[in-house]
Amino acid sequence: MKILLDECVPWPMHKFLTDHLCTTAQKRGWGGITNGDLIRRAEEEFDLFITSDQNLRYQQNLASRQIAILELGTNDLRRIMAAAASIQQTVANMKSGEFLRLEVD
Repeated sequence: MKILLDECVPWPMHKFLTDHLCTTAQKRGWGGITNGDLIRRAEEEFDLFITSDQNLRYQQNLASRQIAILELGTNDLRRIMAAAASIQQTVANMKSGEFLRLEVD
C-alpha cells in the first residue's frame, strides 16, 4: 500500500509500516499545501493518507474521496510508537474511501 504521511505526523512512524511504501507531504514537495489540495493530489498516487489533523473531517467533504484516510488522535511520537500494533492492524484493514479516527493512548 502507498501511504502519504501528513506534515503533522512524525516521520519515524514509517519504521513500523515496513510492509508499505511511505513518504511524507514534505518529501513530495507538498509542504504547506491546504488540506483540500493535499488530499486531491494524494488521491492520484496514494492508497492511504495518515494525519493527526483533528479538523480535517470538519473542513473537508470526505464522503466522495477514493483515498482511505486515517486520523490519529495524537502526533506525539512516543504514544504513536507505543500504539504501533494497533496502527498496523488498522492500516491493514482500511478500505478505499474509508475514514477512520484512531485514538492513540
